Amino acid sequence: MSHWTLHTGDSLRILSGIDTPVDAVICDPPYNSGGRTMSERTSRTAREKYMTSGGRHHGFDLGDFTGENRDQRSYLAWLSLILAECYRLTRPGGAALVFTDWRQLPTTTDALQAAGYTWRGIAVWHKPAARPQPGRLKQDCEFIVWGSNGAMVPGNDPVYLPGHFTGSQPRGNNRQHVTQKPLDVMQQLVRIVPEGGTVLDPFTGSGTTGEAALIEGRSFVGIEQSPHYASIAQERLAHAA
Repeated sequence: MSHWTLHTGDSLRILSGIDTPVDAVICDPPYNSGGRTMSERTSRTAREKYMTSGGRHHGFDLGDFTGENRDQRSYLAWLSLILAECYRLTRPGGAALVFTDWRQLPTTTDALQAAGYTWRGIAVWHKPAARPQPGRLKQDCEFIVWGSNGAMVPGNDPVYLPGHFTGSQPRGNNRQHVTQKPLDVMQQLVRIVPEGGTVLDPFTGSGTTGEAALIEGRSFVGIEQSPHYASIAQERLAHAA
């Protein structure tokens, strides 16, 4: 039977106190992107970076989140520390799947390997609803850097996952987070964990990874720093369970 646990607080501090092994880490850290210059990176909130309306969405405010103002060097150091704790908890052969955008793609591949994981590749998340850009290539993809804790043994009934996923962010009242990922994409990704296994997400946000894990018959351990989003995630997880 699937079960779930949600911690509220700083991921690095909470991860250091967890000892139960997990089968995969699937997470969407704050990218610290969205700015061409230092002033753009540091003077705007996450909502202002990623939403043209500054976080106003269908009559209500989407909650903001912290940790979006690091430069690339500090982002690399911080993410490496987080993923090193995740690596410690990942069973041999277990996977790590980490979302990123084009700006932070090289840094994220470095952090994954610095943490101890064997880098296995990059998958693509295609976003059909991305805004076109006049005179430029459309930026309609984000990426999933993935690796494993050592050798991966597929077993007698292996899963076959694609390397390209298509899905748009939820709209209307279904969108509960500034950078929320599509539930159907996350449901595919959690299948890299054997049925009955456990998924860890140290950046739970509104709980999409956890909801997907529970729907697909996996257990879930989440950590979310924002009490606002932790409350939303707790409600979603309880409903999914």
